[in-house]
Amino acid sequence: MNRFDVVGFGALNVDKLFRVNKIAGAEEEGFIIDCEEACGGSAANTIVGLSRLGCKVGFIGKIAEDREGRMLIEDFCREGVDTSGIIIRKKVRTGAVMGFVDKKGGRALYVDPGVNDTIEFDEINKKQVVQTRFLHVTSFVGEKSFQTQKKLVETLPKNVKVSLDPGELYARKGLTTLGSITKRMSVLMPNLNELKLLTGMSNYQKGAEFLLKKGAKIVAAKLGSKGCYVTNGKERHLIEAFKVKVVDTTGAGDAFCAGFLYGLINDKSLYECGSIGNFVASRCIMRMGARPGLPVIKDLIKNTLA
Repeated sequence: MNRFDVVGFGALNVDKLFRVNKIAGAEEEGFIIDCEEACGGSAANTIVGLSRLGCKVGFIGKIAEDREGRMLIEDFCREGVDTSGIIIRKKVRTGAVMGFVDKKGGRALYVDPGVNDTIEFDEINKKQVVQTRFLHVTSFVGEKSFQTQKKLVETLPKNVKVSLDPGELYARKGLTTLGSITKRMSVLMPNLNELKLLTGMSNYQKGAEFLLKKGAKIVAAKLGSKGCYVTNGKERHLIEAFKVKVVDTTGAGDAFCAGFLYGLINDKSLYECGSIGNFVASRCIMRMGARPGLPVIKDLIKNTLA
């Protein structure tokens, strides 16, 4: 028996979100309408989403012994996330993201990685990792933690599946540089821009087929307002997005990953996995921030998706 359904491995950040009249360009000015502070990090958002859907989850990451670090740990504890894999260090700073969101839900992000980029392989709680069905990997800014991820993936037992949400940072590295992560990825969940960066192809269907040939068992391409395209080489589905009022797109891709992985964990069909991913993402973008709108299992049941 696995202790966890999914363990996340990625950056832990406090998101400092500002609603603005517009995303200002060079030499332009804008003004702030509202602001708030929230817990974030791509893999962390996905793990919280999975926990709300009733999955058993844990996390690997690194924080400082500061206010932001305590905020992240306390939020995980409230959400039911196992924190035994989180490394805490003194005399450093916890990661942060400055996010600017306009009236249409568009955004611009600036990342301060802090202690996120200092994770050593020997610091990781290996017992936690070997007890999970999926290791969900997302990007780090710095090289040290990236190399640690690769080394960890290389040492995983075969029964642990790897899911990858590359983000633009890892998509720009390319499949060759991703190395062992590429070879072990059971599920790859890029957005349209990331898919283009990984494959050099504008056509998402051809890009997905290319990624399957490179080792992915399943590709779930996140297409924003157009929904998602999911394939395992045998099945191919373009699944429409749920129509909702967009407040903030922050965390939409992370939310999709939570829904998609929930589907896989519960032996749903490929189409159902994509539909659940779209649903969870739709609830996320109806609220400000990456986590407030994430649904709970009752919401899936209500919409006959559980």
